[in-house]
Amino acid sequence: MHPSKSSPASKKADAEEDITVDLYPFIREYNGGHVERLLRSPFVAASEDAAANRGVATRDAVIDEKTGVSARLFLPSLAAAAGELLPVIMYVHGGSFCTESAFCRTYHNYARSLAARAGALVVSVEYRLAPEHTVPMAYDDAWAALQWVASLSDPWLSYHADPGRMFLAGDSAGGNIVYNTAVRAATGGGTGNHIDVEGLVIVQPYFWGDDRLSSSEEVWDGVAMFATEVIDRLWPFVTAGRLGNDDCRVNPADEEIASLTCRRVLVAVAEKDTLRDRGRRLASRIYDCCSWADDENVVTLVESEGEDHGFHLYNPLRGTSKTLMDTIVQFINQRTALPLPAALLPELHELHSRPRGKKKTSFAVQPVECVPTRPYMGVFGCGMAMKILLSGPNDMTRSSCLSIGQGRRASKTRYGLFLGHLSKSNKTNRISLSATAPESCVFHNFI
Repeated sequence: MHPSKSSPASKKADAEEDITVDLYPFIREYNGGHVERLLRSPFVAASEDAAANRGVATRDAVIDEKTGVSARLFLPSLAAAAGELLPVIMYVHGGSFCTESAFCRTYHNYARSLAARAGALVVSVEYRLAPEHTVPMAYDDAWAALQWVASLSDPWLSYHADPGRMFLAGDSAGGNIVYNTAVRAATGGGTGNHIDVEGLVIVQPYFWGDDRLSSSEEVWDGVAMFATEVIDRLWPFVTAGRLGNDDCRVNPADEEIASLTCRRVLVAVAEKDTLRDRGRRLASRIYDCCSWADDENVVTLVESEGEDHGFHLYNPLRGTSKTLMDTIVQFINQRTALPLPAALLPELHELHSRPRGKKKTSFAVQPVECVPTRPYMGVFGCGMAMKILLSGPNDMTRSSCLSIGQGRRASKTRYGLFLGHLSKSNKTNRISLSATAPESCVFHNFI
């Protein structure tokens, strides 16, 4: 299925309406102003009964009554019962700025799993969606949410949260939003009230630009979830045509990247994702530009081999999904810059020329074996305002599911996780590999 081509016919609210914007499989807009979100994941109610929710209690809170910005909190009962303060993860969901919800099944299940596995208090943000609420409203909502989390005004936060271990995490558009929120936190959003963020977790982030970084961004292979021309049209759509693809929010400048003050960053990409090279390039530029990145292992780049965008959300039991979750959990819980499993991304040096005479960088390689990939199935999309949440699940539209992309037969190729650490050294940083490492594992210097 080619997302950029005319998508399957659907019933319109008005037979006279014509489609003016078709960003299949996410959203359509009609000339009468009607918006159709194509794929929906069912609403899931919060419950403070941890026993009925796989050991995680959940509750909803309104952050800003004027805008309706809200959040769902996830508290792991075993970790909370231990009596120690917990790391806090403010999570921002993806969905191309125009679909998905913190209250839908997909992101409820993911945040619950993250809270349980990491032993962390997760705050999943429900922000306003485009096109009804154009960007930059989503960024303002995330900033309001971070201020609210940092204030510890919520009883769960005040009693359980460790303000010294604050993390921002998000996937896809959410990865873009938390990156920009971290930049804003470094300066206090113009107020001078700096918010300390220990770590940033960006999973398959949405970044783009007018220039093409690689052939995969120029020609769609007919299989990847996103076609280049669809990505080209997304940012102008969610900004109501006011901003182009070289806007600093989707194509950040070195000066902005250098302003980050978090202490650690993990960027995760997927091999088959059209957005992959943008994530790789961002990791390289964070390493290049940030003065705090002098310490080894503070910038981690992960690549899940053989996978496409969003695989970890819609196939959580797949081996690569479990391995990615394990890596994120370890990143959250490491108290010092301990090395995670290492791997090589050999093309990274081609994506970004090292400025200002930076020293060479090296990655060590160690693929993690996982199960073969299966066809990408089931992308859910649904944006729900807090007022819909409060009205109860009976008002929600029934869920539907479509297959995205073309099915690929399972390969005998080993699919897994590639993870690389950036280190600044005049010499190649040769980390010992296990005896089982394949012969394809090599070392590289990055200039």
